[in-house]
Amino acid sequence: VNGIEIYSMKIDSKVTSRFAHNVITSRAVNRGNVHKEVFFDVELPKTAFITNFSMTIDGVTYPGTIKEKEVAKKQYEKAVSKGQTAGLVKASGRKTEKFTVSVNIEAASKVTFELTYEELLKRQFGKYEMFIKVKPKQLVKDFEIEVNIFEPQGISDLEAEGTFITNDLQNTIKKTFSEKKGHISFKPTLDQQRTCANCSQSVLDGDFTVRYDVKRTTPDNLQIVNGYFVHFFAPTNLPKLPKNVIFVIDISGSMSGREIEQTREALLKILDDIKEDDFFNFILFGSKVHTWKETLIKATPENLDEARKFVRGIDTEGMTNLYGGVMRGIDMLNAAHEENLVPKRSASIIIMLTDGKPNVGISNTEDIRAHVKKAIEGKYPLYSLGFGYGVDYSFLEKMALENKGLARRIYPDSDAALQLQGFYDEVSNPMLTDVELNYPENEISDLTKTTFKHFYDGSEIVVAGRFIDNNQNSLTVDVRGEGANDALSYTTQQDAEQTAKAFQEQDYIFGEYVERLWAYLTIEQLLEKRIAATGEEKENLTAEALDLSLKYKFVTPLTSMVVTKPDDNDNRDGIADKPTEGIDIFTILLYLKNQVCWRLVGFSFNRTPQVSYLYNAHPTWYTSVDGDPHFIISVPQKEDAICFNINENPGAVLNLINDPVTGITINGELIGDKRANSAAKIQNTYFGKLGIANKHLDLKLTVTPEKITIQNGNENTGFTWLDSVTLQQEGLTLIINRKKNLVLKMGRGASFVIVLHQVWKKHPLHQDFLGLYTLESDKLSEQTHGLLGQFFHPIDFTILEIHPGSDPKKPDATMIVKNTELTVTRGWQKDYRADPVHGVDVPCWFVHNNGAGLIDGVHTDYIVSSLF
Repeated sequence: VNGIEIYSMKIDSKVTSRFAHNVITSRAVNRGNVHKEVFFDVELPKTAFITNFSMTIDGVTYPGTIKEKEVAKKQYEKAVSKGQTAGLVKASGRKTEKFTVSVNIEAASKVTFELTYEELLKRQFGKYEMFIKVKPKQLVKDFEIEVNIFEPQGISDLEAEGTFITNDLQNTIKKTFSEKKGHISFKPTLDQQRTCANCSQSVLDGDFTVRYDVKRTTPDNLQIVNGYFVHFFAPTNLPKLPKNVIFVIDISGSMSGREIEQTREALLKILDDIKEDDFFNFILFGSKVHTWKETLIKATPENLDEARKFVRGIDTEGMTNLYGGVMRGIDMLNAAHEENLVPKRSASIIIMLTDGKPNVGISNTEDIRAHVKKAIEGKYPLYSLGFGYGVDYSFLEKMALENKGLARRIYPDSDAALQLQGFYDEVSNPMLTDVELNYPENEISDLTKTTFKHFYDGSEIVVAGRFIDNNQNSLTVDVRGEGANDALSYTTQQDAEQTAKAFQEQDYIFGEYVERLWAYLTIEQLLEKRIAATGEEKENLTAEALDLSLKYKFVTPLTSMVVTKPDDNDNRDGIADKPTEGIDIFTILLYLKNQVCWRLVGFSFNRTPQVSYLYNAHPTWYTSVDGDPHFIISVPQKEDAICFNINENPGAVLNLINDPVTGITINGELIGDKRANSAAKIQNTYFGKLGIANKHLDLKLTVTPEKITIQNGNENTGFTWLDSVTLQQEGLTLIINRKKNLVLKMGRGASFVIVLHQVWKKHPLHQDFLGLYTLESDKLSEQTHGLLGQFFHPIDFTILEIHPGSDPKKPDATMIVKNTELTVTRGWQKDYRADPVHGVDVPCWFVHNNGAGLIDGVHTDYIVSSLF
C-alpha cells in the first residue's frame, strides 16, 4: 500500500496455565524511491498489558521504555509538537485498544516492529478465551498465527475460529492437542488471503478466537514455581443454588424508543431462563419508582407468565430517580431475608440498568454511594449496567465495586438486547456463596483477593501469592463456601517438585510465568480497588500498583511507554498510555529532537465534560457541518468559532445530534469523490445522506441530494429538490426551497437547515452533497450529545502564544479548552447558508486530528451502524 510492503506478520502466543504471552512481529519494506511513513497498527484486548515494544530499522533497534506516567510527562513537559500528533494507544472498540506507531524510513529500507503483551485468560461459560484481532490491511506474503498452550491439568477441549474464515480458509486452521499440550496454527497463502481470485484486497479482517478448557479431576489446582504460587479453584458438578434477583430498570424519557424496546426484549429472554426455585421482582424508576410486586416472588410458571405481560407493558416516563429505584430494591431484598421469604441457602443479586445521570430525589452521586453501601452492608453484589454514553460510568463503577459487583457498559447498538442477556447469563448460575480461600499466614505474603461473594458456574477463582521463605516448596490450602445443601470445605496440598514434574515436558515455558501472573493479577486488583478509594488509601494503592507496573514492565494506567524514533525525516517520538473505560486518556507526548523550543501536548478527558455557562441570554448562534465534514462551532461570547474535520471512509455513518429528552436524532452518512485522488494523503468525504428522527413523534426524515422522504409511522411521503413545498403537520414544519435548501422544525424545538450542494453533472471528481446547520439549538435539552450536539451547551476557550505556522497565512496557537491544551491553526471554513454556491468565509481556530481533545471521547465513538 502506497509503496510500503508488509512482507511478514507473525502473531506468536504462548499460554502457560491461563497466562498468555503474545508477540506480534511485523516486517515491512519501503519499495518506493523516496522516504515514506510506515504504520504499525494493531488492536489488542483491553484486559491485556503491553510489556514491550521495539522498532528495528536497517539493523538499528529503537526500544520502548516504560516509565511512570508523571515522570514521562515532566521529562518532555517543554517538548513542542508542530502539526502532526499521534497518540499511540486509544480505546477503539468494545473489547479492544488500538496501538499505532508510525515511522518514516528511507527508500529500500526495512523495518521490523515487535509488540509484546500479556494477559490472564479468564474462564467464562466453561471456557478460557483468547481473542486476536486480525487486520493486516494488505496481502502479506508470510502471515502466521501460532498458539501454543501448556496446561499441567491437561487440556479437555480446544477450538479456534475466525469471523473472516471462509470455507476455503477453514482447512488452513491446524489444531492438535494431547494431554497437557495444545497447538493451533493459521498460515494462509497469498492466494488464500485474497477476497477473490485476482483481487489485491485481503479477506483477513476480523476476530480470531481460541477457546479451551482443562481437565478437572479435583475442584482446584495449585502450582508452585520459584517462591510464588497460583491457585485455580473451579469445582464442578455442584447443585445449583436458588437465586433472588431484583432488576432495577431506568424508564426515564431518555430510554424511549430503541433502548426500552431492547430492554424489554432482553428481559423476556431472561424470564425464559429463570429457574423455578428462583425468586425475582422488577423495579422501574423514572421520576417516580414503580414495583411490579410488593415483595420478591417465586418463579412459578404462572408468575412468569404474569411477569411477561408486565415486561411487555414497560414504557418510559419522566426523569431519573436512580436513588429511589436502587434503594427500593435493596430494602425489598433485605426484608425478604429478614422475613424468611426466600430460601436461607440462596444467592441474592441486584442488577441495575440506567442510561443517564440521577436528577430526581438524591442526585449527588457521592451521597447515593454512601447510602447504598450502608444499606447493602456487603450482603450481596450490585451489578451496574450503563446503557450508552450518557451515563456517569465512573459513578456506576465505583458503586458496583464498593458492593462486590462490577459495572459493564452496554453499547447502544443493534445487539444491545444480546449484551444485556449475555451479562445476565454470566451471573445466572451461582453455585457457592461466601467463598473463602485460607492460606497459612506465617508462610505467605502479598496475596491477591481471597474472598469471593459468589462463585458462578463456568467461571474460575484465581488466587496468587508469594512465599515469605523463598526456599519453601510446599503449601496446604483450605477453601470454604456455602453450597445449595450445606457448607463445603476442600483442602489441597502441593509441593514445588510435583509442579516441576508436571512441567517436565514443557519446552516453551516463558520466564517466571507464575511470578508474572501474580504481578498481573495484583496490579489488576489494586487498580480496581483504587477506583472507589480516596485520600491516603488511594495514594497507597497507587504507589503499590505503580511500583509493580515498573518492576514487571507493564503499561498500566499509571505508566507510559516512551517510543524513541530515529531523528531524521521529521520523526516524532511518542508515548503509549493505557486507556480506561469511561475516560479515554490518550496523553500524547511528542517532541522534535532537533528543535530548541519544547512543549507538552497532552489531553485527558472524561466523556461528560463540565462546561461553564458564561452568559444568561442566548444570542443567535449555530453549529454546522458542511463541505468535507467541516464542523463549525460558533462561540458567540468570543465572537469567534472553532472548527474541525472528521476523516472517515465513505459509507461510515456518524451520529451528529442525539437528544434523549426531545427524542431528536440526526445521523449522517459519508460519501467520497467519484474516484480517489491518488496525490492526496487524506481523501475528501462529504455527507451524502442525512437521517433525522424524532422517536416521540415516530417520524423519520431521509434527505439525499436527489430526494427527501418522510416516514410517519407506516406512511411514506416523498419529494425531490425540484419541488417548492411548505408542509405543516402535527409537530413538524418542513419548507423546501427548490434546489437550494430545506428548513425543518420539529415541535417547539430547534430548527435545522439542510443546504443542497450541486456540482456539474460531468465533474470528473466531485458529486452532490449536503450541509447541515442548527438554529435555536438552546431548545434542545442539556442531555444533547453527538459530534455536533455536544456543542449546543456553551463552550469557552482561551488562545495563548500565537506563533507562525507551516503556512505563512495561517498562524498556530495554543488553545485551552475543557482544561486541555491543544495546538490549533487559524483558518477559514465556508458557511453556505446565505450563498450555497460560493459560501461565506468564517474565520475559526482549526483543531487537528479529528477534533481530538475538543470532542468528548474519540471520533470513532460517534460511528453508528445505520442512519436510524
